Amino acid sequence: MKRPQTHLEATRVTAREVEPNRRLGGATRVLLSPGSALSTAGFLALLDLEPGEHVSEHYHPYTDEHVYVAGGDLVVIVNGAELAVGEREAVLIRRGARHRYENRGGTSVTAVLFLGPTAPRPDLGHVETEEPQSPGSVPPRVGDLP
Repeated sequence: MKRPQTHLEATRVTAREVEPNRRLGGATRVLLSPGSALSTAGFLALLDLEPGEHVSEHYHPYTDEHVYVAGGDLVVIVNGAELAVGEREAVLIRRGARHRYENRGGTSVTAVLFLGPTAPRPDLGHVETEEPQSPGSVPPRVGDLP
């Protein structure tokens, strides 16, 4: 959905108004994207993981993923190696690296994701390497129109 533009050409999106995508696990809300904000650099998303939840392994052939943990402790598995990312820490996952997110703690995790640049086409932005959580729904992909 196209958001109204202000005289400053800024787009504001409220996370609670964005329907979460749960296909890969957790709740991913694509906030700013080519579809919602006319972004040309990539997209910004919010990921919420409850204790015991995970995001299925996948990779992005054309896109780097910047992850900032705003709350909780996140386990990021990149090409089989585990990395603990705590609150107010960030990690960069390079394009082509297989990755999976896990919440092994007892509290919720909130992470901010920026993925960019966009893939040449939305269907090339995301490759699943593990069975998704909710078969049948559409995964968030770089360049998709939400």
